[in-house]
Amino acid sequence: MTWWCTGLRWSGGRPVVGWYGEGRGERAGALVYGQRLAFVARGERRCPGVRRAGKRTPCPVRAAVSGRTASAQCPECARLDRSFSVAADTNAADPRTYRVYLAWFGPGLVKVGITAEERGSARLLEQGAVAWAWLGRGPLMAARRTEELLRAALGVPDRIAYARKRAVRTALPPAADRLGEVAELHARAAALPGWPQSLERMACEVVDHAGPFGLAGLPPAVRVLTGMVPGAVVAGVLAGAAGPDLHLADGLVVDSRLLAGWELAVPEPAAVTAAPSVEIPSGGAPVEQDGLF
Repeated sequence: MTWWCTGLRWSGGRPVVGWYGEGRGERAGALVYGQRLAFVARGERRCPGVRRAGKRTPCPVRAAVSGRTASAQCPECARLDRSFSVAADTNAADPRTYRVYLAWFGPGLVKVGITAEERGSARLLEQGAVAWAWLGRGPLMAARRTEELLRAALGVPDRIAYARKRAVRTALPPAADRLGEVAELHARAAALPGWPQSLERMACEVVDHAGPFGLAGLPPAVRVLTGMVPGAVVAGVLAGAAGPDLHLADGLVVDSRLLAGWELAVPEPAAVTAAPSVEIPSGGAPVEQDGLF
C-alpha cells in the first residue's frame, strides 16, 4: 500500500505530517523536536488533488508535477481549489465570523491578514508568524475591508515571501522587543479612523510562537531545499519548525511544501542528505527559493 505525503500542517499547536492512501483516506504523524528524520523520494511526484472541508478529493488523472514547485497541485486541481476560496476572493458569501490579525516575522517584517475565527491561531502557525495579535472580529467583508484599510494606513503588506521569513528566523531580537513592536503597531491600528462599524475591536494580547516553533537554540539556517527528485534523500535531526519549514540541526531548511505529492520511504540507515539545495546568504534571502514532517 502506497502512502503519499501531503505536506506539513499544524494541529493542536504542533507540526504534523499528512499522508494520503488511495482508498484508505488520510492519516497524520506528529513530529517531535530532537527526533531523527530520514526519507527518500520514490517514483514521480503526483498531484494530491483538492482538500476541502476536511475531506480530500484525489486528482482524477494523478497528474505528474514538477519536483521544484511549492504547490503540488496540477493546474486543473489548483483551479478547482481556488474556485471556492476566501483567499482567492471567490467565496464572498461565506457566513462565518472572521478575525483580522497582525503578524510579525522579523524586524520590519509585519503583515495584516484575516482568518476564519473557528480556525483559531492555526493560520498564524501555518504562516510562520513569530509573534502576533488579533485586531478585530466580524463578518467576512468587514474583515476584508479592515485588512485593506490597515495595510494602506500602516504601510504593511498582506504577504511576505517565505524566503524572507526564514532568512531572519534564526537571528531574532529578544521576545520583549518583538512583542513591543507588535503592541506598538496594534496601538497605531486601533487609533485609525474608518473601521467598519460591524467589526468588533479586540484588545491587544500579543502571542509569541518561540515555544511551538522551537526557536530557542535553533541553529543558523545555512541551506534550503530547492526541490526533490527521484532518489533524493533528506536525513537529519529535527531542531524546529515554523510555517511549512522544517529546520534540521545541520542548518538545512526543508520547505515541506516540496514534499507533498511524493511517495517517501525509509532510506538506508547510514543515508545522508543528497537532495537539491542552495545556500542561504548571510543576512539575506536564498538565491532561489521563495515564499514533511
